[in-house]
Amino acid sequence: MGIVQMSESLANMIAAGEVVERPASVVKELVENSIDANSTWIKIELKEAGIEQIRVTDNGDGISDIDCERAFLRHATSKIKDETDLFRIKTLGFRGEALASIASVSRLSIKTSTGEKASTYLFLEGGHVKERSISDARKGTEITVNDLFFNTPARLKYMKTIHTELGHITDYLNRLALSHPEVRFEAVHNGKVLFQTAGSGDLLQVIAQVYGMKVAKKMIPLEQKSLDFVIRGYIGKPEVTRASRNFISIIVNGRYIRNYLLTQAIIRAYHSLLMIGRFPIVVLSIEMDPYLVDFNVHPTKLEARFSKERELIQIIEETIKQTFRNTTLIPEMQVTKQEEKKSIQDTLDFESAVTSKKEKSFSPSIREPALDQYTSNLDTKKSQETPHFLHEKEEQKEPKPFQTEKSQEISDADTRVPMMFPIGQLHGTYILAQNETGLYMIDQHAAQERVKYEYYRKKLSEPIQMSQELLLPLTFEFSRQEAIFINQFKHELEKVGLFFKPFGNNTYIIRSYPSWFPSGHEEEVIREMVQQIIVDGKIDLPMVRDELAALMSCKRSIKANHYLNNDDMFQLLEDLRKTKDPFTCPHGRPIIVHFTSYELEKMFKRIQ
Repeated sequence: MGIVQMSESLANMIAAGEVVERPASVVKELVENSIDANSTWIKIELKEAGIEQIRVTDNGDGISDIDCERAFLRHATSKIKDETDLFRIKTLGFRGEALASIASVSRLSIKTSTGEKASTYLFLEGGHVKERSISDARKGTEITVNDLFFNTPARLKYMKTIHTELGHITDYLNRLALSHPEVRFEAVHNGKVLFQTAGSGDLLQVIAQVYGMKVAKKMIPLEQKSLDFVIRGYIGKPEVTRASRNFISIIVNGRYIRNYLLTQAIIRAYHSLLMIGRFPIVVLSIEMDPYLVDFNVHPTKLEARFSKERELIQIIEETIKQTFRNTTLIPEMQVTKQEEKKSIQDTLDFESAVTSKKEKSFSPSIREPALDQYTSNLDTKKSQETPHFLHEKEEQKEPKPFQTEKSQEISDADTRVPMMFPIGQLHGTYILAQNETGLYMIDQHAAQERVKYEYYRKKLSEPIQMSQELLLPLTFEFSRQEAIFINQFKHELEKVGLFFKPFGNNTYIIRSYPSWFPSGHEEEVIREMVQQIIVDGKIDLPMVRDELAALMSCKRSIKANHYLNNDDMFQLLEDLRKTKDPFTCPHGRPIIVHFTSYELEKMFKRIQ
């Protein structure tokens, strides 16, 4: 076969396969062009999830009459002049393929004006101009895409259901709205409004519109600046989670991107605050010099490469961690009545209902005895050196005295978790405690898990000696595949203190192991390390130690239906307050729930 050059229309249709995957791709490209044109208002109208019709109207700069037809040529762009511009991209579009690709697989009309002259009107079918005329002079652009994929029936056959395609469109419009809160978006499907934003520039308002008011009220603002990066946005409290990573939005220089490493940095920053299999809601906007990021990685421009990726990952992770360190993460239980739902304000007031009312303190007859009792205990009992959670409850020992000065110091300094005074237990499982702000319920098992977890994690990360010699070696039988990996990564295993000696067919012995291995879990830890080598080709010691600390803390913590006296409960609460992350257990379950005084009085109709 001889080599021939493709026709322009065929080349455009092939390019359309990369750029125009589905109706959502068309919406993405057209709306991004509107944003690049400095639009402050963009309306998206859809019929049958865009397969029948997509119309995007904006109030942007418009296209001049002389450039209008040229805009539909392949690789025609106003945004890139030379190769230097390719490395400092400041616009959402730059490839010059979108309009040509969309026009090649649809019947497209455009009406556009810069506001100085009458609008230019073009109609294209399959990428070819069929009609040109003059229209009214409204500044901005209106592009209508009809009968998408009419000339590529094979691609049309692979379109999903209307609901699926509409879901893809809505998801990306949400990302664009989060990326550009200064733009007013309106989206309509089959004549019904999908969503609209105010365009006020307030990101929290957009979050409320996209995810709902309840989520917006539980978002925490964060901001951090470095020499190369400016990071702003909102992170959801750990109590607000979803079942997929899809609710993490990373925006770089106004462009929504997908980046696995940055997403993992966000998830790592939450650490044990999240339950297994749950993911946070996060909107993170990152500004940087265009020279530090390359968007020219994929035709859809959803991926990016970073020149200082390691530094960016580090600052993201540390910023989120620091934000949590400065925030109280105790969930507040709010009681709502059916009739109250009708009176919810339409305006976006993000102050919690409980803080909009003046907190009412307990009456002296209720509050003073409890406070007096524990103040007296603190004044009269002597300090203790051994952490209270190390005392085995089953031995029924008398509780050791409290450390008076330390407890008082934490009470004054630690505002993340207030001092709480136990008043009893529920079902031998939950500690009930009070202070001036209301009632607290504490899961005693989860609380002691957190205390022990942080204790063991510290101990495991600070080994006293390098290795522990064994009188009798440990014997391991592995599968053939595992044995191959053990031989292949022998040096990596030895670096972490595991010296496997062959002892027959796929059998190995170990005569020593690192001293930080917990007693009784040695074989479990070694097999875990072997599995890490097989899966990742390396051993992540911090992760192994973290998992061990979680395992040991769970097995050695008090369980449900275990009754404690008041001194035990008080000391457990004080131990909890001293931890770095007192709000969740190592598995992400909440430890403390708060009922405010206001909500309690509302429950009993003491206030209306």
